[in-house]
Amino acid sequence: FPTRRSSDLTSLTIGLISNAQGGRGELLQWILNAFGVDTRADGADYVRLFQRFQDFLLTEYAEGRRVVLIIDEAQNLSIEGLEEVRMLTNINANKDELIQLVLVGQPELRDIVRAPSMRQLAQRISASFHLTPLDRAGLDHYIRHRLTAVGGSGEEFTPEAIELIFARTGGVPRLVNQLCDFAMLYAWSDEKKTITVQEVTSVLEDGFFFGGQTTGKI
Repeated sequence: FPTRRSSDLTSLTIGLISNAQGGRGELLQWILNAFGVDTRADGADYVRLFQRFQDFLLTEYAEGRRVVLIIDEAQNLSIEGLEEVRMLTNINANKDELIQLVLVGQPELRDIVRAPSMRQLAQRISASFHLTPLDRAGLDHYIRHRLTAVGGSGEEFTPEAIELIFARTGGVPRLVNQLCDFAMLYAWSDEKKTITVQEVTSVLEDGFFFGGQTTGKI
């Protein structure tokens, strides 16, 4: 990032921050870096950094581009950091908003935003969505899609292996990714092109997978 994507409707400038942490001013530095804005001449002065970011937004607006900032693992932001995020929504041009914020995080992010101290931030949220675990059919499609997206056939995991993965992850995508990654590594080390129950079971028995269900047979 940054990435510009043009379409018939709009042109976007997208910045991505993954797992940002820190106090006041540090988040703003992360944001500027996400958009490739050079701040070396500004030092650590917060006012100058904020002005540089505002100038960037105005330039993008004048050139007809919408700015979207995605903050991943947003539940790790401090209350101070979330307040700083809220302040960004105050940057406007006439009545047009210059930046669209997308906060992505674990379920605890929802609890943080609902806290009384975060009332002003909650009032700025126009839409929210909670991703629920995949069902068995959804998990099958998810694994096949991830495999074909990187050049696989989509058939690398046997149905029995997928069944065990579902039992041990509950369909949570992050856990699915972890268990599948380990299982593929085990298969690769044995020079196998198909992941069976044997590879998934070996991962579980070796104790490398910590996040899944603890009940049920292996």
